[in-house]
Amino acid sequence: MEGSLINKDAYFKLIQHLKPSNITLVAVSKTKPVAAIEELYALGQRDFGENYVQELVDKQAQLPKDIHWHFIGHLQTNKVKYIAPFVQLIHGVDSFKLLVEINKQAAKHHRIIDVLLQLYIAQEETKFGLDNHELLTLLEYYESQKEELKHIRIRGLMGMSSFTANNLQLRHEFEQLRNTFNHLSKSNFLFQSSFDTCSIGMSSDYETAIAAGSTLVRIGSLLFGDR
Repeated sequence: MEGSLINKDAYFKLIQHLKPSNITLVAVSKTKPVAAIEELYALGQRDFGENYVQELVDKQAQLPKDIHWHFIGHLQTNKVKYIAPFVQLIHGVDSFKLLVEINKQAAKHHRIIDVLLQLYIAQEETKFGLDNHELLTLLEYYESQKEELKHIRIRGLMGMSSFTANNLQLRHEFEQLRNTFNHLSKSNFLFQSSFDTCSIGMSSDYETAIAAGSTLVRIGSLLFGDR
């Protein structure tokens, strides 16, 4: 990374690894300067993820408009309006209240916003997400209200694993989410071909996540260095 704000070698290795399986790479650029994002953008990267609404809004205003912005943090309903005009995909939707608010704000901008539902898979209380019962309850309610929720599109599931070096535990957590994803993709909910995203895996565990069936990985420190 000498003379550069990013690890170019790591980026190209990742692209070679992910491209044959058509896995989306989201570069997690939270707390990183605009110049670092511009470097990665110049190499062809277009999907970037941010955790904080104000930081995302500030960066979006300064950077090329063809960037696909992903909001990957815990989103409060009162902050949805700030990112609704441009956000590409909202990860981590964990309540029907948030789903309704995203639909409301998307309608104001005549947009359809893609979202992922966050499943709780970690063995840590600090992580957010729905358990299986809450997920099914939310989806049943969504199904009953789908005529009013025309400005959101549920694209799949996401999850955050436990902070552990135990690959067996990680694999178990990732497979739990993938199995739920597979079950829902074959169910009667109104998803059909748009339900195509299984977002698991970060810098420390993306290879395990890919082996478990990830279609999207969120990589930060591997590309930008430690925060």
